Amino acid sequence: MHMFSDLKQELQTYLSPQQVKQVYNAYQFAARAHSGQKRHNGDPYISHPIAVAKILAQMRMDVQTIIVAILHDVIEDTPIEKTILTTTFGSEIAELVDGMSKLTQIQFQSRAEAQAENFRKMLLAMAKDIRIIIIKLADRLHNMRTLSAVPAEKRHRIATETLDIYAPIAQRLGMHLVRIELEDLCFLNLNPWRYRILQEAVQKNRRKHKANIHKIESALKECLDKHHLPFHTIWHKKKHLYQIYKKMRENHLAFNEIIDIPIFCIIVDNIDNCYRVLGAVHNLYKPLPDHFHDYIALPKANGYQALHTTLFGPDATSIHIQIRTTTMDNGADHGIVSYWLEEKTKASDLRPHLRAREWLKRLLDIQQTTPSSLEFMETVKIDLFPTDIYIFTPKGDIIELPHKATLIDFAYAIHSDIGNHCIAARIDKHLVPLSTHLQSGQTVEIITDPKTFPDSRWLEFVATGRARSHIRQFFKNKQHNEAVQLGQRLLDNNLTPLGQDSANINSKNLSKILQKFQYNSLENLLEAIGLGYLHPALVSYSLCNLKPNFKNPINSLPMFLKNADNGLIKFAECCRPIPGDEIIGLLNAGHGLTVHLQRCKYAVRLIKKNSGRAISIQWEKQTNGFFKTDIYIESINQHGVLALLTHNIAKADANIENIKVESRDRKHSIIHFTLSVLDRRHLAKVIRFLRTIPYTIKITRHISL
Repeated sequence: MHMFSDLKQELQTYLSPQQVKQVYNAYQFAARAHSGQKRHNGDPYISHPIAVAKILAQMRMDVQTIIVAILHDVIEDTPIEKTILTTTFGSEIAELVDGMSKLTQIQFQSRAEAQAENFRKMLLAMAKDIRIIIIKLADRLHNMRTLSAVPAEKRHRIATETLDIYAPIAQRLGMHLVRIELEDLCFLNLNPWRYRILQEAVQKNRRKHKANIHKIESALKECLDKHHLPFHTIWHKKKHLYQIYKKMRENHLAFNEIIDIPIFCIIVDNIDNCYRVLGAVHNLYKPLPDHFHDYIALPKANGYQALHTTLFGPDATSIHIQIRTTTMDNGADHGIVSYWLEEKTKASDLRPHLRAREWLKRLLDIQQTTPSSLEFMETVKIDLFPTDIYIFTPKGDIIELPHKATLIDFAYAIHSDIGNHCIAARIDKHLVPLSTHLQSGQTVEIITDPKTFPDSRWLEFVATGRARSHIRQFFKNKQHNEAVQLGQRLLDNNLTPLGQDSANINSKNLSKILQKFQYNSLENLLEAIGLGYLHPALVSYSLCNLKPNFKNPINSLPMFLKNADNGLIKFAECCRPIPGDEIIGLLNAGHGLTVHLQRCKYAVRLIKKNSGRAISIQWEKQTNGFFKTDIYIESINQHGVLALLTHNIAKADANIENIKVESRDRKHSIIHFTLSVLDRRHLAKVIRFLRTIPYTIKITRHISL
């Protein structure tokens, strides 16, 4: 009971006696479940859930949240099952506790995969009930406060994970006080020596500037009294250690090189007084140009609201002023938790609560287009940091985006179809490249074309998780469709000589084959064939109840190639086949089909090792599109010879993809051209044109033979 007494005292300040009794019943249940368990510091394990519950009670969280905090490790660390919690405490609390529990029953290939899957589970549970992440942050905060008892390696891992994931989530939810404590505790555990040195330097610096801070505070108070502007308080905001350390590290600065601009917060009653106070302080000290931000009209992504201005203060020093109402100040410190703290305020009136809901909707959207947990975790990390630019649509709607967002990010922020079919864009009515970084206040118009699709190079510059996940999903869907199409062609070419085809397979026989190869549908089986994981002949044997025999294989029909449109049909760079060449295909697990020349030395060697990889391929009579090939030209070193060569290549209607020049000796050079041609006849035409140049000695097509 003595462990519960401090928590009880906190709960009695805002919960009814009946609710306090419910929490006590949960405490007794958890104490029995964790009986005999100890923490790393030797304390009874139940002390941890009680401490987490107390942190949440200080945030004035509801009774269900407090009960879940006490029970949060019961499913994960004790024999108690979810069904027992449902019977004892109800389905709501059981679901919340389950959302807090890690996936311990599944075997993962690596710690990173396990972390990613647990992270995904937590965020999806959070999307259903925001209280889960608030409990998780309180849980992590207490773990960080007691981290000194944990072994060094584990301490480093937990602190790194907290800094990478949980502190940014706290920031994203506007929970400023939780974030700065998490960051400072991470800094202490990851760099204890630097933490203590910096702490001493900061304390010394604060003592040095104490008189000046007091002078500015007094001047601000006198100014507001003079203008008859009521205010609750004026206080000097101190920067936390990790924020200072991060600035030093990112900008490669020593402590004495950092320009420490003092920050003063002025808290008033209402929004109207915020703007009146702004006018008064601008009369007191001159404002610096381009240093004013109205976060009341345009709140930050986590719902933060205030007026920010930087002034030219006394003694030629700059000072930063933040002006906000009491409700905004509460939201600035506690973020989404202010929903529970502000008892008389509707959730719809609280910016942090609204912004958190919007973010959760985006998370669900990303989750639906990101099947891999590791990829989901990476994408969410990108999206964790608050947005700070505001872009206008032609209709005047405001779109919030992160710093360094591009036109592609803007297009996907409007709708995934707009992003997928984006072809060009205008900023303030001027056409600009799609990779252009946006700036606040710009008006953007996206131009689309239904025949245009995403470019994989977009992934190199997009800034938002939403854009990245939709682009990746497009290419995954494209690869799936191409794999199914290729797999069906390969399978039918093997089934046709046996009097079968993939469209008319006996359903019972198909079920047996799917079970044998462990696929749940014909589409997935065809995809596996197209990706090169299964040989079509092996599947054909099984479908026709024949024993596999690669020594005397089925006389399958050749697959005919017309163009290079299917991304899973690649042309080998070692021999670069073009229409008119005799070719053969090699299955490459996970990458589809690679086309080689039949006489390619590398292909012959691979077939000797594994003849089952070979696929019969021929060119169609009519092909379309350009195909790459390499030629080597030995020439006499003469002024203008390269210009003559490129001119004749262009004259022969071929495209130059790459040029490489090597000096053989003082008089001769070897010029390597990678060209795009239609077929062998087109290549022969190019070579004829090149031979008309008197300085060419020898022209050969480069093939790995």
